[in-house]
Amino acid sequence: MSEAEALSGYRGLAFETLKKIEAEIGDLIRITKGAQTYEGILIPRSEYGDDKHVVIKLRSGYNIGVQITPETLIEKIGRGEKPAFVAPPLPEQNPALPKVAIISTGGTIASRVDYRTGAVRPALSASDLYSVVPELGNIARIDAQILFSLYSENITPAHWTKMAEAVAVQIANGVDGIVIAHGTDTMGYSAAALSFALQNLPVPVIFVGSQRSADRPSSDAATNLTGAVLAAAKAPFAEVAVAMHETVSDTAIAIHRATRVRKCHTSRRDAFKSVNAKPLAKVENNSLTMLVEDYRKRDPARTLVLRPKFSEKVALVKFYPGLSPAIIDWYVGNGYRAIVLEGTGLGHIGNSCFKAVKNAVEKGVIVAMASQCVWGRVNMNVYDTGRDLQALGVIPLEDMLAETAMVKLMWIFGQTSDIEEAKCLLKTNIAGELSQRTTYEETGFQ
Repeated sequence: MSEAEALSGYRGLAFETLKKIEAEIGDLIRITKGAQTYEGILIPRSEYGDDKHVVIKLRSGYNIGVQITPETLIEKIGRGEKPAFVAPPLPEQNPALPKVAIISTGGTIASRVDYRTGAVRPALSASDLYSVVPELGNIARIDAQILFSLYSENITPAHWTKMAEAVAVQIANGVDGIVIAHGTDTMGYSAAALSFALQNLPVPVIFVGSQRSADRPSSDAATNLTGAVLAAAKAPFAEVAVAMHETVSDTAIAIHRATRVRKCHTSRRDAFKSVNAKPLAKVENNSLTMLVEDYRKRDPARTLVLRPKFSEKVALVKFYPGLSPAIIDWYVGNGYRAIVLEGTGLGHIGNSCFKAVKNAVEKGVIVAMASQCVWGRVNMNVYDTGRDLQALGVIPLEDMLAETAMVKLMWIFGQTSDIEEAKCLLKTNIAGELSQRTTYEETGFQ
């Protein structure tokens, strides 16, 4: 082993300091700095880091970096092995339990820290997810597979098609539920897409992710996965849903209807919230409680109708002061079939864009309006702006999320090229994406 490999990621001052005490990655290190003493395992350093810090993993499981100064004393107090992940053996399968398929697409829930860069990278397979959460063996028989190993920002409508087809195969094999492990950043889009692609579902399809990778002490991966598998195995509904932490603690997992959920925080465990609707259910103390009465019931005898095609010729345009109408014109000129405008408040855009909107509608492009507000619904009858836009042919989207509307239109134009049929489908509540009224309770405001 070369010196560089023995001290992976270290260079300059840190490298020379560790080399003097003949330390290698995995050795037990004691660092004394003033009145403070730290002991832990020497772990690799990000190659993008500076050369003045040594990083160790404490017994608590947390990593700390200590800056090397003239008064810093570093000692090797034990020899160890390079840190590596070794999955435990799969738990025994109980033939009396429901059968759940786990389909892994990547994301943080299927990731580990890459010590070369210090970032998180896709690494764990679906089987790894099962093996590191042996409690799943008490909930269901698991059939795990890898479909993709992608960060969710790299997932496209073509991947939605493959996900839907993979789910159809598992349903044909007679599973009692399906869990899809997915990155959180675009999980709402993928879950909404499958809500439309999987018609007449007989069993639940539960998306699950995590905000922190499985090798971090504060990871939410195991708790989220357990909740998702329990919902897939035992929930009375047959819909596409998203399972994530209800709060920042580990007490409960919220099960959100896929067309109503949005990621509302960059890093908190409870980042996902149901918008303009209550969650479908929650999992707490290994038990699932339904929170709504209006849901499609599980029925294994029901025959799945697979409609997995999507068109990418749909745009989502967020209005902002000074938005150039040329942006709308560009989409029309490049053959886009629909534009979802994410307007202000009740559904408005500046009148400088009206001519471009009128041209789009006259060219056979569906122009629909959602609100960029998180909660509430579009009402384009209150102000002149909204009424004028409707007169131009803009379709109000009630309380549908803008991203759900975009996904729905992608799905619609994957099924039909007829503009009138497309408009009819857009206004039809297919997967719980629309409601007749929104209460203050559902908006989160009391």
